[in-house]
Parts: sequence; structure tokens; C-alpha cells
Amino acid sequence: MSFWNILSMVGGLALFLYGMHMLGEGLARAGGGRLEGILEKLTSSRVRGVLVGAGVTALIQSSSATTVMVVGFVNSGIMKLSQAINIIMGANIGTTMTAWLLSLSSINGSSLWLQLLKPANFSPALAIVGVFIIMFSKNEKKKNVAEILVGFAILMMGMDTMSSAVEPLQDVPEFTGILTMFSNPVLGMLAGAVLTAIIQSSSASVGILQALCATGSITYRTALPIIMGQNIGTCVTALLSSVGASRNARRAALVHFYFNLIGTVLFMAVFYSVNFFVDFMFLDDVVGAANIAVIHSAFNIAATVVLLPFADLLGRLACLTIPDKKEAPDENLSPVEKNIRALDRRFLDMPGYALARAKSVSLQMAVATCDTMLLAMEQLREYDESVAVGIDQMERDVYTYEDEIGKYLYQMAARTSSKEEGHGITVLQHCIYDFERVAEHAGNIGRSAKLLYEKKTDFSTQAVEELRVYTHAIQEIMDQTLRVFSNENLSDAVRIAPLEEVIRQMGSEMNDRHLKRLHRGECTIELGLVLAEITNNYERVANHCANIALYLIQMKEENFNIHSENEARLREVDENFQTMKRFYAQKYVLPEEDSKAQSHMEQEPAMRGSAVTGIV
Repeated sequence: MSFWNILSMVGGLALFLYGMHMLGEGLARAGGGRLEGILEKLTSSRVRGVLVGAGVTALIQSSSATTVMVVGFVNSGIMKLSQAINIIMGANIGTTMTAWLLSLSSINGSSLWLQLLKPANFSPALAIVGVFIIMFSKNEKKKNVAEILVGFAILMMGMDTMSSAVEPLQDVPEFTGILTMFSNPVLGMLAGAVLTAIIQSSSASVGILQALCATGSITYRTALPIIMGQNIGTCVTALLSSVGASRNARRAALVHFYFNLIGTVLFMAVFYSVNFFVDFMFLDDVVGAANIAVIHSAFNIAATVVLLPFADLLGRLACLTIPDKKEAPDENLSPVEKNIRALDRRFLDMPGYALARAKSVSLQMAVATCDTMLLAMEQLREYDESVAVGIDQMERDVYTYEDEIGKYLYQMAARTSSKEEGHGITVLQHCIYDFERVAEHAGNIGRSAKLLYEKKTDFSTQAVEELRVYTHAIQEIMDQTLRVFSNENLSDAVRIAPLEEVIRQMGSEMNDRHLKRLHRGECTIELGLVLAEITNNYERVANHCANIALYLIQMKEENFNIHSENEARLREVDENFQTMKRFYAQKYVLPEEDSKAQSHMEQEPAMRGSAVTGIV
């Protein structure tokens, strides 16, 4: 075998691995996190879990990726260990799909339909279409599909290059000698395990074995133990990803290892024991790419069928290997810390799903923010010191959410090249900032309530009634914002800006009314400052709610621009802005001022002027 053959083989291997990587990335990106969501939800029964694991793995072309996802699910508390076991078993079946695709390259025959099935004939067309779309299309979804086409074409090109490069090895006695050594079941199994552990993909290692079939020197005696070892080697990826994870996550990775190890040992023990007495003659026959696909599928399906009834025992074995401590660490975690665990770093390699997890945790942050705001406003009506302590803690919880989600989004942004995902990350970053600011204003309102309580003072009856109406308006805009953030409904989002403008006008009117009461001696400057602080915080809360609505509206638009003007931009989106503004203005009307106070104001204009001068 010449230097150029070796170079061609290594180059073909590089193309093969890159094509597989590109294909998997394209499939994952086209899924947009939906495949991972299916894994998370559709695992209620044992058989369904196996089928879902097999289906998702067949689509993303990697059992290692599926298992790493499952480890992340278990680590973040999304999935139970019992559910993970079923998916892991199914993943071993789904990964055999790659071998079947690669076996198409060995199709022979003069029939037109057989020739059309051969990748060497149709993959160039896929590459042309894919490259054309990538170069000239601006549609993100079309580019994802194009990446799948190009990835598959490169994968098959690498496979053909490897097969052509290794053909001369059939005349090399040393190569045949090496293969004879791997015919030893133990050595062959170790070779398959080591190769797969190095490249961290059983699909890729099986593909390499299929490419070597072109030499005509690979027999069943050699291929069988290598394939068995490949199933063990693929566990390395999940085991590495579980380092530093929770106990159950490490147990999930161990279940994957035990399942493949027990299945392999059981198969080899039975097969070679029977062979000792029967002597299977086919073991010395030359194996083809399609035969390897059959062996790979048959073994994984048989192992799943045999071991599925003992899934609980596999879980117990993993629990014995990693036993519980007397005090489980999860019991010491706060609810916020448990929620944040859903932001598992393993999901960052799947930005679409990672963004979905970040949105889910952000929604929990939004709920906590709204609860904080509602409690703070309730303190104005009836102050409670224990509630005040709770508000302070909730405010810190929101800060924790904002910090952790922000760091997660920053790491995610560095790993995605999708414009759609990039826009989603940007919008979420702005939204969590605004929610954090709302929580800060809630804290300010709570402290204003505490100041009123400690000084044993209160606003006038008129001011209390005005503040009650104002508070109801804030409650509605908070409820609307939470609902919009949850369902991203554009028709709901455009209702927030008109309400925010009405709230701003109400705040100005309340301050004007307070000045009048101050001039009449019905209120003090100190109370006026407290009221101004409350109304200012209310207005800022409404403004942040309008910002969140704006971000979500812009994300739905094709020309994404997070820095466009707030109110003007929302007016353009909704033609009924003024109609809704009038609706809210009629709904939230401040109570009329006392008629005696009005006449008193008309009789004392000089006092009004001096009072204003005094305040300024």
C-alpha cells in the first residue's frame, strides 16, 4: 500500500467523520429542540421510551448524543432514572440506522432502480442542491435542510474514498495477519471498544469497518467481536459527560455501560459456546457492508428484547455502584437552585433545546417576579413584616435567576450559528433584564410600605382610593406581560403598550393631585415624596412590561431590530392602539376629587404657588 493510498484513506476518514458531524448538526438544528422535547415528554411507558429513544437516535444519527442528552435530563431532574433506561436501550437500536445507510454503497446490479439507490449516483445531486441553497438562500430553515443534504453527500464521499483506498490491502499479507489476530474474540472486542472510544461514535466506527469490507479480507469471525466491542466503546462519551453530575445522572451513564457490557458478554458467551460444539462454518466467509448492518441491528435488537424485562435490575445495579448517601444533596437545594439545574451544560451542544430550557427557567423567573410585585403592592394596603422578609428573599431569587440564565445564554450564543436562535437568545437576554428590574422596583415599593408602617403614617382617603385604582392597572399589565411571555401571542402583546401609556398618564395625574392636596395642607411633603417614589416605581414597572412585549413582537418580525423605538414601534404594529388606549383610560379612571377641595383651590392661588416653590 503506497503513501498516496494511506493519504487517501486518512482523507476519506476525515471527510467521513466531518460529513457525519455535519449531518448530525443539520438534523439537530432542523429539529429546533423539538426532538429533545419529544425525548423529555414521551417516555411514560417502557415500550414507548424504547421506541422514542430509537426514533430520535435514528434521526440525529448518534446514540452517544442521545445518551448525553438523557444524562442531562436526569441531572437536571427533568427525567427519572427509570425513564432514562428505556431511552438508552432504544438509542442502541436507533444508532444502527447509520450502518444501513452506509450499506447502500455496496449495492450491485444493472437495474436502474438499484443504481438510483446507490449513494455514489445520487449524493452528488444532493451536494449540488445543498450547496446552491447554502450560497443563495437566506431562509434559515432551508439552510438547515441544505446542511443535511451536504453532510450526507460528504459522508458518502468519505465512505467511497476510504473503500477505494483500502482495496489494495487485500494483497498485503501483514494486513491479513492483523485481521487474523482480531479474530480472537477478546482481542477483537478490545479493538472495537478502543477505536469507538477514541472517535466517540459507534456509527462512525461501524462505518470504518464497512469501508474495510472493500478489501475482501473481513470475515464474520473478525467482524463479530469488533462490532461487539464497538457497542461497549460508545459508552465512553456518556461516562465522560456524567463526571461532576448528580448521582442519578451518573447512574444513567452507568446503565448505558452495563446494558452494552452485559449484552455483549451474554451474546459472546452463548454464541461462542454453541460454536464450540456446532462449529459455525459461515464464520470464515467474507462479510459485506450490508452483512455488518444486519449483525449490528440484530445484536442491539436482541439485547434490548432480552434485557428490557430486567431494566429495573439494571437501575438497581447502577444504584449499588453509586449508592445514596445518608443525606441526599438535593434536599438542601432551594426551589430556585433546583429550577436552575434545568440549565444543564450538556444541552449547550444542542442550542435549540438549550434555548427552550432557558425559556422554561425564564418563565419561572417571570412568575417569581410577578409574585414579588403583587406581594409588594399588597404591603401598601396592609403591611406584614414576615411578608417583607419574603419579598427580600424573592428579590434575591430573581437576581439569581437573572445571573444564571444570563451566563447560560452567553455560553449558548457562542455555540450557535443560527440567526433564528441568535434572535431568540438576544430577546431572552433583554426580557430577563427587564424582569430583574421589575423585581428591583418591587423591592423599592416594599421598602416604601415599610417606611409608612414604621412612621405610622398613611395617605389621605382620596390618595388611597387613587392608589387602589393605579394598583389594579399595574396588576393587569403584569398579568398580561406574564401571559404574553408564556405563550408569545402577538395579539396579546400589542395590548400592553396602550395600557402602559394610560398608566404613565395616571401617574402624572396622581402627582398633580397630590400637589393640590399639599397646598391645601391635607398632606405633607414627606408623604408626597413617598407617593412620588411609589408612582415612579409603578411607571417604571409598566415601562419594563412594555419593553418585554416589544421584544417579543420584534422577534416575530422578519427585520429583527432589538433597538428600535418602543412606543412608536408598537404603534406601527397595531392599528388599534388609540382604541385600546381609550378602553383602558375608561377602565381605570381615578376617583373624582372632592368638590370642596376644588373651590378651596380656586380661592387660594397664591398659596398654591408658594407651596410649589417650597417643594421645588
